[in-house]
Amino acid sequence: MGLSQALSAALSGVNATQQALSVIAGNVANADTTGYVNESVNETEVATEGQTGTSVDVTGINSDLNTLLQSQLWTETSGDSYADTAAQFYQQLQQIYGTPDSSTSFDAIYNNFTSALQALSSDPSSTSEQSAVIGAAQELTQNLNSMTSTIQQLRTQAEQGIADDVQSANSLLQQIAQINQQLQSTSADTSTGAALEDQRDQDITQLSQLMNVTVVQNSNNQVSLFTGTGQQLVAGTQASQLSFDDVGTLSATSLWSADPSEDGVGTITLTAPGGSTTDLLATDAIQSGQIAAYVQMRDDVLPQAQNQLDELANQMSQALSNQTTSGTAVSSGSQSGYSIDTSSLQPGNTIQLTYTNSSGTQQTVTIVSLGAGGTLPQDSSTSGNQEIGVDFSGGMASVVAQLNAALGTNLQFSNPSGTILQVVNNNSSTTVDSLSETSTVTSLESGSAALPLFTDSNGQPITGATTASGSQTTGLAGTIEVNPELVASPSSLVDYSSTTTAGDSTRPDFILSQLTDASLTYSSDTGIGTAQQPYSGTLTDYMSQIVSQQSQAANAATNLQQAQDTVLSTLQTSVNSQSGVNIDTQMSDLIALQNAYGANARVMSTIQQLMSTLLQTVQ
Repeated sequence: MGLSQALSAALSGVNATQQALSVIAGNVANADTTGYVNESVNETEVATEGQTGTSVDVTGINSDLNTLLQSQLWTETSGDSYADTAAQFYQQLQQIYGTPDSSTSFDAIYNNFTSALQALSSDPSSTSEQSAVIGAAQELTQNLNSMTSTIQQLRTQAEQGIADDVQSANSLLQQIAQINQQLQSTSADTSTGAALEDQRDQDITQLSQLMNVTVVQNSNNQVSLFTGTGQQLVAGTQASQLSFDDVGTLSATSLWSADPSEDGVGTITLTAPGGSTTDLLATDAIQSGQIAAYVQMRDDVLPQAQNQLDELANQMSQALSNQTTSGTAVSSGSQSGYSIDTSSLQPGNTIQLTYTNSSGTQQTVTIVSLGAGGTLPQDSSTSGNQEIGVDFSGGMASVVAQLNAALGTNLQFSNPSGTILQVVNNNSSTTVDSLSETSTVTSLESGSAALPLFTDSNGQPITGATTASGSQTTGLAGTIEVNPELVASPSSLVDYSSTTTAGDSTRPDFILSQLTDASLTYSSDTGIGTAQQPYSGTLTDYMSQIVSQQSQAANAATNLQQAQDTVLSTLQTSVNSQSGVNIDTQMSDLIALQNAYGANARVMSTIQQLMSTLLQTVQ
C-alpha cells in the first residue's frame, strides 16, 4: 500500500468515525424521547485499486428495531387501552348501586320501603304510617330514576368518546399516509429517514390505543394499515376516512341496530379513497382499543344494566297491580274447553292456555295482548312456553281469526258473545286443560287487594305493553313514579273498596307479601337466567342477583386491566432493552470511537511526516 492509499484509508476512517460519533450523540440526546429507536451506522470495507479492505465507507444508518416485538406491542397496546377504558366505566357503573350496607344503597332503599309497609300492616289506620309508605315508595322510584339517568349519562359519555376518538384516528391516518409519501423521496438509511420511521411508529402506537390495527410493511419502506377484519385504513400515500354520526345525548330507547332505519345511536363508517363505504360496527371490525370499549359499554354493558332496572320496575309494579282470573268450563257435544271475558284485558296483559296434544304432551301458550302496531321479539318464546302476540284493537272477530290461524290445528277459538273468548279442542285427541287471564287493576278501589301503586310518567298503568314505538318496559326505571292518585289519597293503601273496615290489613299485607315473598319470573334480556331457563325468585333475590352480577363484572374488568397492564409493561421493557438507547453501551462505543479517531489521526500525521521527509530527500 502506498502512502496515498494509506492516507485515503485513514481519511475514510476519520470520516466514518465522525458519522458514528454524530449518531451516538443523537442517541444520547434522545435517550428519554418517547418512541425513539436506537440508531447505529452501517459500515462496509471499500476496495481501492484492486486491494481489499483499504478504506471504509458508511452506507447508511440502521434503526435497531425488533419488528416482531413492535407488532406485538401494538396489539397489546390496543388490549391495554380497551381494558383501562372498560374498567373505568365499570367502576362508575358500580357507584349507582351504592356502597353495600349504607343507608343510600340500592337494596337499603328498597328495604326502607318494605319496612314502612311492615309498619303499616301492623297499624293500617295510622295516617302517619300511610304517609311513610308513600314517602318510602317515592324514594325508591326516585332512586330508580336517578340510576337510569346515570346509566344514560355514561352511555352519552361513551358516544362522545367515540366521536372524539374517530376524529383523532382520522388525523393519525392522514399523518401515517403523509410520512409514507415523505419516505418515497427520503432514504430510510439516513437520519431523516430513521426519524420519519420513528414518528410513523409513534403514530401507529397512538392509533393502536384507539383501535386494533394490522400493519403490513411494504417493499418500498411504506406501510399499509388494516382493521382486524381486513378493511384497509392506509394504502401507501392514501388514507381512508372515518366518520361518526354522533347523535348527542342518549336515552334508554336510543339503542344500536344493524338496521340503519332502527339505529338510535351513532355508527362508524369507513370511506375508502375510491369512495366505497363500510359500517365498521355492523361488521365488528373494531374489536379492541378504546373505541371498542366505548362501543361495548354503550351498546351492550350499559343497556343490559338498564334492562335489569327496567325489569325490576316492571315486575314490581305488575306484582302489585295484576290479578289472575280463571276461565269457565264449557262443552258442546264432543268438544270441551273454557271461556273467559276479555273486557278488562289491556295491551301488555296476557291469557294463559294449556292443552294436551295428540302425542300426550302438555303445551303452554301465553297470548299477549299487543298495543297498536306492536310485535313480539322473534325470540320471545321460552322453553315449553309458546308466546303469541295478538292485536285486540280490531275486535273479537279479528282476535279469533288470529288465534285460529296460529293454533287451529289442535284448538278452535270462537266468540260466543260480547267480549267472551272461547277455546275448545278441535279433535278428540286434544284436551284443553286450563284457561286464565292476567289483567291489570287500574282503580284504587276495585274491591281487590291489587292496586296500581306505580304508574309511568304519563300516569299510565304499567302493563309492559308493546306498541309500534316499542315496549313500555324499555326505560321504565327512568319514568316510574308513585301513582299520583295514591299520593293524593294515601288511605287507599288500605281502603280497597268503599266498604273497607277500619284497621283492615288485607291490602298492606298483600303489598308486603308480593314485594318480599312472591316468586316472579324475569326476562332473560337482563342477562340473568336464559331464554330456556328464565330466572325466578323474589324481588329481593333478583336485586341481589343484579348487584352480584355487576360486582363480579366490575372485578373481572379490574383484573383484566391489571393483567393487561403487566403484559404491556413487560413487553415495553423488552422492546426498550432491544431498541432503546443504553447509555452505558453508548459511552463504551464512544470511547472506542475516540480511540479509533485518534489512531486514524496519528496515521494521517505520520504519513504527512513521511511525505514531507520524502519531498526533502527528492529536493
